[in-house]
Amino acid sequence: MLDVKVIREQPDFVRERLRSRGAGDETKITEVLSLDEKRRKALAEVERLKAERNRASKEIGILLSQKKADEAEAKKAEMRRIGGRVVELDREVAEAEAARDNLLLRLPNLPHSSVPPGRSSADNPVLRVSGEKPKFAFKPKKHIELCEALQLVDFQRGAKLSGSGFLLYKGWGAKLERTLIQFLLDLHTTEHGYVEVSPPFIIKRECMVGVGQFPKFEDQAYAVQEGLDGKSLGSLYLLPTAEAPVANIHREEILKETQLPIYYCAYSPCFRAEAGAAGVGTRGMIRVHQFDKVELIKIVKPETSYDELDKMVANAERVLQLLGLHYRVVQLCTGDMGFASARTYDIEVWAPGQGEYLEVSSCSNCEEFQARRMNLRFKATDGQNMHPHILNGSGTALARLASKSRPRSNHCCARATSRPRVESRGCHLCTATVGAAVSIRRNGFLWRAGQTRHQ
Repeated sequence: MLDVKVIREQPDFVRERLRSRGAGDETKITEVLSLDEKRRKALAEVERLKAERNRASKEIGILLSQKKADEAEAKKAEMRRIGGRVVELDREVAEAEAARDNLLLRLPNLPHSSVPPGRSSADNPVLRVSGEKPKFAFKPKKHIELCEALQLVDFQRGAKLSGSGFLLYKGWGAKLERTLIQFLLDLHTTEHGYVEVSPPFIIKRECMVGVGQFPKFEDQAYAVQEGLDGKSLGSLYLLPTAEAPVANIHREEILKETQLPIYYCAYSPCFRAEAGAAGVGTRGMIRVHQFDKVELIKIVKPETSYDELDKMVANAERVLQLLGLHYRVVQLCTGDMGFASARTYDIEVWAPGQGEYLEVSSCSNCEEFQARRMNLRFKATDGQNMHPHILNGSGTALARLASKSRPRSNHCCARATSRPRVESRGCHLCTATVGAAVSIRRNGFLWRAGQTRHQ
């Protein structure tokens, strides 16, 4: 949530930063200011009337002591009139505050001044590229063909079970998914200093509001109903990402400054309804309603947050470096950033079968935007309560990571029609996956399903 004090004191600055997003939200600032002024005037009048009522109460006592009953009764009538007006004004204050805050909840974060202007992903500058695009003596197959040929994912039966946009992993595909999850969690906890948490997959509405999912994107969420109790619908939701519960772990708390920074990482399935969104409902793993992801969360002091963002991006890049994948890092322009973000970097892996770069990780600094929404603060050494900055990043998304990996040889799965041998050093499930189905060995680490150890 934006700081209403900043809007009040720097309305033109706020309008300019919102205008850079290109969504028209700057037009709402006038209404926010109008409601805020209405609330403040009514609140000032309430305070004036309460002071007047207090004076009248003292006067009544004096008049009664002087046996001036008629004058005392007149003062009592005046107090009743004041009391009735205070009740009316309290209601006006509450209504104006609710309307103002409802608008504030729907306003996106202000882009940081360093964010490049632009309208869409076409305007995102490429900051760096790692490795080179792999070259082949044949045309690489798309991930759908490979997953079906190698019996890693059963798209047809996944749709039979849950409808379009859902996957049924099987055999080595299921083993690989499990191994990659463990690989990512072990990497971030052992090398990068994150504390692993395992959050609930069903969360309260307040968590969704806290991270900025609600009310803006409420139409993209899966609501949960308890049995046949229709009244319970809208209280709990399937999480869209582990960011929603994990970033809210300390909601409505006042932390000690010495507790910061806090690093969390968590695995969760992610559920996205995205009704009518482009790509949902088509076959494949690129855009689905349910996918696995390991999420990174940081809660830090404001003065360190952008250094922490750079470190988070490096943590996500480390995943792709260990897996030997060609990728690039782009900075999102003002018109392409997420609702809660002040600055975002995307990491995009080259997908040979698709012939394009596709996002596997997005790392954002939301500054104090989310902390305000969830009333999370920390007490600074000078005794002042301040909002920390909250960062989130994908470390990384699993389905997309598996679907975008590159072939490692010219004679195996990239054009295979049969299942690979698990121990084949030239294969490791190549294009369809990112390592052997039972192990991933890179730079001194061996990750196996069920264990991790240095080599």
